[in-house]
Amino acid sequence: MKEVALPDSKLSLDVASFLACLATILELPVERMPTPGASEDPAKGWTVSRWLGGLGLGLARIADPASFSWVGPWIARIRTPGEDDRRSVVMYGVPSGVLWDPSGNPTNERVVIEDGFLIAATDIAQALPPQASAPIKSGTVETNWIASAAGKPATAAQTVRAIAGWGLEGDRHVVGTGTFPSGLPGSALTLIEAEVCESFEPSLSPNEHRRNVVTRGIDLNGLVGREFTIGDVRCRGMRLCEPG
Repeated sequence: MKEVALPDSKLSLDVASFLACLATILELPVERMPTPGASEDPAKGWTVSRWLGGLGLGLARIADPASFSWVGPWIARIRTPGEDDRRSVVMYGVPSGVLWDPSGNPTNERVVIEDGFLIAATDIAQALPPQASAPIKSGTVETNWIASAAGKPATAAQTVRAIAGWGLEGDRHVVGTGTFPSGLPGSALTLIEAEVCESFEPSLSPNEHRRNVVTRGIDLNGLVGREFTIGDVRCRGMRLCEPG
């Protein structure tokens, strides 16, 4: 995702923050977001709904946003008790927490989630992205990282043992102390391109991207659905693993 701040406009915080969250998840400039009518709710009115429909997308209202968990981003409307202003934030993860607050305001334990919305494809079959072309060259491994548990600091490993179907010895995905259950397809070994890390300012650190292997010189997206090797280790790309 590309974090988008509040638009420079006279819109209310409620409307402006919702549009900024929508732009963040869609990775589009906030200037491309439609402007709802004066008294229109951007999440429930026709303006945003019809605009999203043109992209093959829609907003699905979450029944119980306070307890909702999702491995992708979603939009929550929050309010601090005793304050009038309501604003939207981008939520992410299992359990879900605030990933991006366009307003820049601190989010504390008193905040109440009033509503939640998930951006979904209206036609899943048509929404599937085309498979990337297979890389035609080899890349290099720059660094290996393991973390003993969810939230624990990542540690660089010069040499590490790969355990078939599980991951790197000593890593949380092997010992069962990660955010996600161990042994699930696509979680044993995670990779990220050094070029992607360096595209951020400042660069993503190992404790931010939380990936096992940092590569250089190869398109990792093109490995999804294909077999490849890292040294003598035979791997298969299962899914994209984008940093949150």
